[in-house]
Amino acid sequence: MIDLPYSLVIEATEEPDFFGFYSSDLEGFSGIGHSVEDCLFKARWGMKEHVELLKEKNLPVPKRNIDPKIIIQNERKLAAA
Repeated sequence: MIDLPYSLVIEATEEPDFFGFYSSDLEGFSGIGHSVEDCLFKARWGMKEHVELLKEKNLPVPKRNIDPKIIIQNERKLAAA
């Protein structure tokens, strides 16, 4: 079972021990980790803290995703201008 309130995208970088993560369900939420497992652990607690911060600032909190997904992919590089 996925024990996350929102979907999560984990992106692998060229560095073997550096990953970024974010949730498209939870605006402004992102982080970094040293492994996929580290990202999952940090995201679980980080999402909770992010929601609490939104509540403290009286900002809208998105509804929990009843069917969250975890996507692991290579990082998307931005095209040079």
